[in-house]
Amino acid sequence: MKKVSTPAESTVISTTSPTKYTSKFWFDDACILDMDHFIKNLYVIKEKGVRPDLISSIIANYASKWLPDLSTEESMKSPATLTGSPESVTALWMKKRFFVETLVGILPSEKNSVPCDFLLRLLRTANMVGVEMNYRAELEKRISLQLDQATLKELMIPAFDHTCGTLLDVELVLRLVHRFLNLDEVSKSGTSLVKVARLIDAYLAETALDTNLSLLEFISLAGALPNHARIADDGLYRAIDTYLKVHPNVSKQERKILCRVIDSQKLSPEASYHAAQNERLPVRAVIQVLYSEQTKLNRQLDWSGSFSGLRSPNPPPEAPPVRCHSKRDMANQHIEIKRLREDVHRIQNQCNTMQGQIERLMEKKKGIFRWKKLAVPMFQSVNAVGRIEDGEAEDKVGQTPVNMKTKLVRTPGRWRKSMS
Repeated sequence: MKKVSTPAESTVISTTSPTKYTSKFWFDDACILDMDHFIKNLYVIKEKGVRPDLISSIIANYASKWLPDLSTEESMKSPATLTGSPESVTALWMKKRFFVETLVGILPSEKNSVPCDFLLRLLRTANMVGVEMNYRAELEKRISLQLDQATLKELMIPAFDHTCGTLLDVELVLRLVHRFLNLDEVSKSGTSLVKVARLIDAYLAETALDTNLSLLEFISLAGALPNHARIADDGLYRAIDTYLKVHPNVSKQERKILCRVIDSQKLSPEASYHAAQNERLPVRAVIQVLYSEQTKLNRQLDWSGSFSGLRSPNPPPEAPPVRCHSKRDMANQHIEIKRLREDVHRIQNQCNTMQGQIERLMEKKKGIFRWKKLAVPMFQSVNAVGRIEDGEAEDKVGQTPVNMKTKLVRTPGRWRKSMS
C-alpha cells in the first residue's frame, strides 16, 4: 500500500485545471489509499469543481476495490479487499458495516449523479451487514428518485431478514414503488412510469417462481402501479400465469381476484390467444378476454369500412386529385380484411362453444328438479280426465226424463263420481 506521510503529499490534485485529469488517473492513485486518506482526497477533488458524476465514479471504483460485493465484474476482486484480511468474522462484519455507512455519507447529493445500479448494490450490502436504518432509508430514497434507471438483475435483492418467508425482498421493492409514485409530476414523467411498470412486471415474473410468495404480496405489488402506467399487460399476464403454474392450490375465488388485475383490452393478440386456451384461468376471465378481442376486431373492421367510405362519389371539381391505390395495396387490404373476418368468425365460434358448455352444465344441475315438478301434475290431470269421461258415459246410458228434470237441481253424477 502506498505510504502517505502528509496530507499535502496525499493530495492527488495539483494546482492545474481539473479538466486535464482523467478518471483513470484518479482511479489508480486514489483507490490505493485507506478510508481516511481517501475521504480527504475526495474533499479536495470536490473543492476543485469536479463534476459529481466523476466523483461518484471514483467512489464506485474505490468501493469495488475494497468490497467485491459492490463490483459488477469478478475481475475487480483483489487481495487487498476486506474479505481477504485474516480477522474474525465479527470484526470483518463490523468493518464492512462501517465501510458502507461511510460510503453512504460521502455520496454526491445531486440527482442522477450516482448510478442506480450501484445504489442498489450498496443497499443489498447494507441489508446484508445490518447497517443502521437511517442509512438504508437514505439509500431507498435515492433509489426511488431514479427507479426507472434500475435493472432487473440489481433489483432482485435477497431477503436477509429471517422473518421474511420469501427468497427475494418483495417488501423492499414495494416500498421503492410507493416512494416513486409519491414523487411530484415533474420528477415522475410518463416515460419513467412506463419503464418502472415494465421493470415491476419482469420482477413479478421472477418472484412468482417462489412457492412461499403469498397471493396478497403478489397482488399488492402488481396493483401498486396505476392502470395508465402499463401500455400492454403481456408482462403482467406472463407473471400471473407463472404464479398460477407454481401455485396450483390457489382456490377458484383467489384466481378470480388475481385475474382482475389484468386489463384484457391491453393484451396483444398472441397473449389473448394463449389466455383463451389457458386452463389455469377462470372461465369468466377467458370469456372476458375473448369478448375484448372480438371488440377490438370489430372496431378495426368498422375503422377500415369508414376509411374506405370517406371518399365521396361526386368530388368537387376544384378538389385535388386523390392518389389511387395500386393493385398490390388493394389486394393486401382485401387479404387483411378477410383474415380479420376469419378471426372474428373463429372467436365467435369459440364463444358460442363455451356458452353452450356453460348452459349444458347448468341444465345438468337444474334439469332433474324441473322434471320432478312437471311429472306429478301431468299424471294427475290425465287420471282426472279419464274419470270424468267414464262418468259421462254412464250418465248417458241410464238417463230418464225425471232424471233430466232433476238434473238442474241435483249435483250431476259425473262430478260425484269424479270426486269420490
